[in-house]
Amino acid sequence: MMSKRIHLLVPVIAVMTVAVCVLPPASAQAPTLQEQLAAQYKLVKMGSDTSGYSVVDKGTLLAIQKGGILGVPYGDANVPATKYEGGAVKGPSGLSLMGRKSIMGKFGKEQTTHLFQVGDKVYPMKIDVNVAKDAVALSVVACDTCNKTDPPTYNKAQVVFQFPKGTLATASAGQVEDVIGQLLAISSDDAQQAGDQGAQQQQGGDQGGQQPAAQQQPAAQEQPAAEPQTIEKGQTPDQVEAAMGKPDKIVNLGSKQIYVYKDLKVTFLNGKVSDVQ
Repeated sequence: MMSKRIHLLVPVIAVMTVAVCVLPPASAQAPTLQEQLAAQYKLVKMGSDTSGYSVVDKGTLLAIQKGGILGVPYGDANVPATKYEGGAVKGPSGLSLMGRKSIMGKFGKEQTTHLFQVGDKVYPMKIDVNVAKDAVALSVVACDTCNKTDPPTYNKAQVVFQFPKGTLATASAGQVEDVIGQLLAISSDDAQQAGDQGAQQQQGGDQGGQQPAAQQQPAAQEQPAAEPQTIEKGQTPDQVEAAMGKPDKIVNLGSKQIYVYKDLKVTFLNGKVSDVQ
């Protein structure tokens, strides 16, 4: 009897082994829309001390393209949402503002709101993708140094980008970024600031050498003008590196790659340049 039981068990074990061996390997998951947007928009880091709030680490600088975004002071917990849908900015309803006034009154605070103007600069604070509701919520805070706001207020706002029903699930990150850019475009001041910092560093190095201006001028005239660096749509990563050198960072999102240099970002789609910012 013992030997018969052993013979019966052997085929069962063999079948189980085969079943395990034929399981398909786990495939790598593609980056989500949330992850791709997070790679495009660096979030600001805010801090506070006894003097108030301040920017600890700058985020991607955005320029407001259309008026109507309603902001509140940074310390307020209740932030009314501004909706962007079909190319139009829709501010919070009167009922929601009345509710805010009532809530602030209970805490003995005066209601304070701020309408951002076209050209105002802001930093992204939070990105939330809700595929089920076809909405992308982007919270922003004012760059008071850029806007020359004194004293600083760091007004913040929330913008909800509403997409047509059922479209966000299949939309690419580039399509979503294009819609966001209609209202909050990535500012060219990022490149301007990087260039200004480089010029200041160069100026400091020249002063450290303590060379008379009369001796510096001929040397500058002898140097031939450098050819401008050119990036064209459709170029490959190798062609871009040949013109610009190695990037500071590479964001790899599958078919989409982003080369990050100190003063610009180059986006590749399927190995070809699709956008430069």
